[in-house]
Amino acid sequence: MDFRLKIRAFEYGSKIPSKYTCEGEDVSPPIAWEDPPEGTESFVFIVDDPDAPSGTFTHWILWDIPKDKRFLEEGTQEGTPGRNDFGKIGYGGPCPPRGHGPHRYFFKLYAIDAPSLNLKKGSSRSNLEKAMKDHIIREAEYMGIYER
Repeated sequence: MDFRLKIRAFEYGSKIPSKYTCEGEDVSPPIAWEDPPEGTESFVFIVDDPDAPSGTFTHWILWDIPKDKRFLEEGTQEGTPGRNDFGKIGYGGPCPPRGHGPHRYFFKLYAIDAPSLNLKKGSSRSNLEKAMKDHIIREAEYMGIYER
């Protein structure tokens, strides 16, 4: 068994459709995963851009996704959303500076050994990382590219 993440809207390493970016509907893509490791009690999702001019830019953090979930619908409202680096709660799609070249967007799913991280909606990524630090069982990752 291999804990894997899949985004049906685009192939790994390929262009993210504009629908899921600031130039489109700016909704989260449909996401699926399989074979979570034994002991998983919930999931955490983080999407970031390590190629941003100011350093890694967080586009989405989501936690307390129930352990029986294997799919997040497009534009999902599942789990508890945190504050992204746009200053908003929830998903903020790829939106690199025009002419900055292609950016990589990493979609990371963490299997957590706790049913809840006991964080409030709108918490920061640093608070999320502190809360999940000793609870990560395994991570699955998927990457897409976008440029404007």
